[in-house]
Amino acid sequence: MTDITSTYSAGPLLLIAVGAVALLLLLIMRFKVHAFLALTLVSIITALVTKVPYDKIVSTMLSGFGSTLASVALLVGLGAMIGRLLEVTGGANVLADTLISKFGERRAPFALGIASLLFGFPIFFDAGLVVMLPIIFSVAKRFGGSTLKYALPSAGAFAVMHALLPPHPGPVAASELLGANIGLMVLVGAVIALPTWYFGSYLFGLVAGSKFVLPLPSLFTDDVDVDETHTPPRFGIVLSVLLLPLLLISLDTLLNTLTVAKVINGGDVWVQSLRMLGKTPVALLITVFFALWIFSRERSMKHLQKVCDGALGPVCSIILVTGAGGMFGGVLRASGIGNALAEMLSDTGLPVIVAAFIVSAALRVAQGSATVALTTTAALMAPTVAATAGLSQFDLCFIVVAIAGGATVLSHVNDSGFWLVGRFLEMDEKTTLKTWTVMETLLGTIAFLLAGLGSLFL
Repeated sequence: MTDITSTYSAGPLLLIAVGAVALLLLLIMRFKVHAFLALTLVSIITALVTKVPYDKIVSTMLSGFGSTLASVALLVGLGAMIGRLLEVTGGANVLADTLISKFGERRAPFALGIASLLFGFPIFFDAGLVVMLPIIFSVAKRFGGSTLKYALPSAGAFAVMHALLPPHPGPVAASELLGANIGLMVLVGAVIALPTWYFGSYLFGLVAGSKFVLPLPSLFTDDVDVDETHTPPRFGIVLSVLLLPLLLISLDTLLNTLTVAKVINGGDVWVQSLRMLGKTPVALLITVFFALWIFSRERSMKHLQKVCDGALGPVCSIILVTGAGGMFGGVLRASGIGNALAEMLSDTGLPVIVAAFIVSAALRVAQGSATVALTTTAALMAPTVAATAGLSQFDLCFIVVAIAGGATVLSHVNDSGFWLVGRFLEMDEKTTLKTWTVMETLLGTIAFLLAGLGSLFL
């Protein structure tokens, strides 16, 4: 990201940020400008108003756009291929049938959420959601009703795990900056994550599903070349396709943990090569080829090639809009809006855990990225935490959770995740704000309140 020193104080920068978001919503919701165009235009205007040097405006925009695409494009593209292969071969229906037979129709959203909590431990939010989408849509198609009833419990599960539990980058970085024990952080994060998901995602998903009737996305309802006489794959085969990336990514996590604990030498070639296989894009690429090999026993590779090609077209818009959302957030970060707000709020005289939540929430609202908000807040609060006497390891973990909670709330138009979820579910921006944004705010607030209660009693 381009390093730019802002000429404005926190007050004017905050007004600029509010005006930029308002203009973006006006263009999209009132004048029906395509989100990609609106995000690009508002990014330029914001850069000009905050006096980003002319020769750095384009590079700043491209930096935010490119860094988002670097993490999203491969995951969405490969995940879409896996999803379409499972859909066309009947694998998604097989897994949906198995889930329903175990949990029953009424508990289908709960079953999807529990599966997502398990998958979400080592897998990042966007990758896990993309892989789970065909299962979510299959269950929604089977039982009808709003897709939100099935999608929000699953999406919320991935969001909670990504925010609260190591080995995800935000809580790991915050734990290291504040001196919290990683092992204890896993325990505390898991204990807080479960009720946070249940109340903030599962129960809210049921309420939102009854209030907002969202049909199946055209990405799933579009006609695909399905052979009705084809025998669907066995449950074990489908499960192996879903578990393979989980196992590969877990391998990377395990080797990293052993390296940090100095059990193995992280510089050894065999460690580095195995960890490379566990990087999310590589793990998903291996899974695509594994799925092609498995399903080519029943279908020709020419047909499967068409299936993969057909999976990419519908997600191009999702990728571009998500990248543009990252671009807008990148401009806000480069303009200094987030840092100015954080510095203004960091010395408030509030209890450390409350101040940490507020600073993190302000950063989240200002620049969009939850990981940036989490790590930046931890760095800002580290001196205060170090100077506060009597903090136990439990206290440090609760402060990390509070920061993670603040970094989760109020996901809106400057967050690439907002566009990723909204576009995959084919929600308009107003509905996304009323559902996804509200759910994220509930999750972050509940996690913070639970951390606050924990700090009082432990």
